[in-house]
Amino acid sequence: MTTTKQTAPPQVLDPCLLGRPVHLLHIFAAQLRDDLSQSMRLNMNRRYWGGFQVEDVAFSRLEGHESRSRWLSFAAPAGQIAFSLERKVLLSVLNYRYGSGKADAAALDESAVRVTATEERLAVVLGQQLAGTLAGRIELNLPVLDKPAPAEGEAEVDSEFKPAPGSHPPKGSWIITVTLADIASGATGQYWFALDKVLMASVLRGLLRDRDSGGGKKAKAAAPLAQRLQVGLVGRLASKEIPLGSLYDLQVGDVIPISLNRADVLLEDSRLFTAAVTEHKGKLCLTSFEDAE
Repeated sequence: MTTTKQTAPPQVLDPCLLGRPVHLLHIFAAQLRDDLSQSMRLNMNRRYWGGFQVEDVAFSRLEGHESRSRWLSFAAPAGQIAFSLERKVLLSVLNYRYGSGKADAAALDESAVRVTATEERLAVVLGQQLAGTLAGRIELNLPVLDKPAPAEGEAEVDSEFKPAPGSHPPKGSWIITVTLADIASGATGQYWFALDKVLMASVLRGLLRDRDSGGGKKAKAAAPLAQRLQVGLVGRLASKEIPLGSLYDLQVGDVIPISLNRADVLLEDSRLFTAAVTEHKGKLCLTSFEDAE
């Protein structure tokens, strides 16, 4: 009897991920988990999230076969964040805020509760609150040089995330899944963020800084461009004009008298400086540079 051994299909490399620190995304997830936990404990947010705690934060990519849910979109100059949360979580927050002061996630029956304007407004409020925390963590991780600064005399850009019509993110989008737990009952629920390409690039750029500074060694700051750019200079010691006929009459051994004054220093065909010619250890050197103009 012949048996065929089943082997796992080979993993296909995504060229979009090559050279990008996706293996460090768990670092950002841990940072975001701490930020969300701290934000939920603030007085202004405790009235909504007092009955919950953050259990887990994880990155993944949409495969395209996930169940459809309602998404909200929040736009700001830094990028766009889509947000969705399970309705049982939203109803639990609503019950905690306006009901008995307990989340009671396990006791809620979604099908028996009709959608209200209050519920929809609360979803926007929670989305703005959580998207702001996520955007703050992305900006905090970025190097100072990558953070946009308002021009002189220009008012600061409004960084508040404004709600906009949203749709289900396309296949391949990066998703951040946040798992919550009801403190009282232990029931769990989830909400999700979807990042656009600009914000996801910012997340990975911030992680590059952590990778380069790993191992306890401080990353060496890059020198200014003017100090790193290499150019070739040409030193022209002397020039002399002679008649064309005299040039044709030159013979081997003839001497052309010249006077050696200051040399011209050129960058390609542009005369930038003049310099004095001196000798140092048997070599001719240029010194005492002065602007040509």
